[in-house]
Amino acid sequence: MSRYAYPRELRLLTPADFQNVFNNPPVKAVSNEFTFLAKPNERDYPRVGVTISKKVAKRAVDRNRIKRIIRETFRLKQHKLPGFDIIVIAKPGVTKLDNDALSDLLDYLWRKLSKRCKQYSAE
Repeated sequence: MSRYAYPRELRLLTPADFQNVFNNPPVKAVSNEFTFLAKPNERDYPRVGVTISKKVAKRAVDRNRIKRIIRETFRLKQHKLPGFDIIVIAKPGVTKLDNDALSDLLDYLWRKLSKRCKQYSAE
């Protein structure tokens, strides 16, 4: 059975890690509520970072709920993703989605991103 953990090494932790991805990311997946940016890393596993500004979700409760669902969907999909550093950026309107709709949208975006990362790696 595969290990579906979310240890520290699967996270983007430093501002330098985030800046590396923000500077000219080659792979993107976009919806009305989220933007996913991805850049290859030198590891065999993906890493994820999440940004949700106070403009997008005013209440900390909403920001934390969205982050928790993003991390959970990543935890379940991480084995299908190649070695990329990924940043998930929330956009206005994301707070209107309930947990099920949020999970479904994120599952779709993880699949889309995975496909684009594999296409980019094949080039």
